Amino acid sequence: WIDTPLGATVAIAGDDGLYLLEFVDRRGLERELLTLRKQTGAVILPGDNRHLSAIAAGLKEYFDGARIIFDIPLVTAGTPFETAVWKQLQKIPSGETRSYSQLAKLVGSPAGVRAVGRANGRNRLAIVVPCHRVIRADGSLCGYGGGIWRKQWLLDHERQTAITSRAASKSHRTAINDSRAHK
Repeated sequence: WIDTPLGATVAIAGDDGLYLLEFVDRRGLERELLTLRKQTGAVILPGDNRHLSAIAAGLKEYFDGARIIFDIPLVTAGTPFETAVWKQLQKIPSGETRSYSQLAKLVGSPAGVRAVGRANGRNRLAIVVPCHRVIRADGSLCGYGGGIWRKQWLLDHERQTAITSRAASKSHRTAINDSRAHK
């Protein structure tokens, strides 16, 4: 378990990377665990490894506003279409959103809006593969396995982190420019 401000999460990792990160109260978690066991042929046991330690530290930094990108190896098992959607999700900058229809176009299937929604729902790597950044074309929130309230919280958190990060960066550039002016 990894405790977060939004509730406990469960993480599963092997030597090759992170397989699953989900909120423990997510609908369908048991089904995801069964599917993962079938796909990997592995037994899931409590324990620790470098990837579990890395995701625990990364989540703490993320919720503290100090991390926007996760660099942990990910192990995904999906169809080529699902994999394409998940790769596009990882390209959405923190603090921004994309619509299902925008994602469908980006993966080369403009009519595949519902298929994008299904692929989004099959993502087993909450936060790290940021399916919470996908919204309806009209800007409203929908469809997050962790609950709409978490989706809203994550989007608000990332927007605030992005604003704070930009302000800090601008302040740093101004300080450098000021010091050059005084030389």
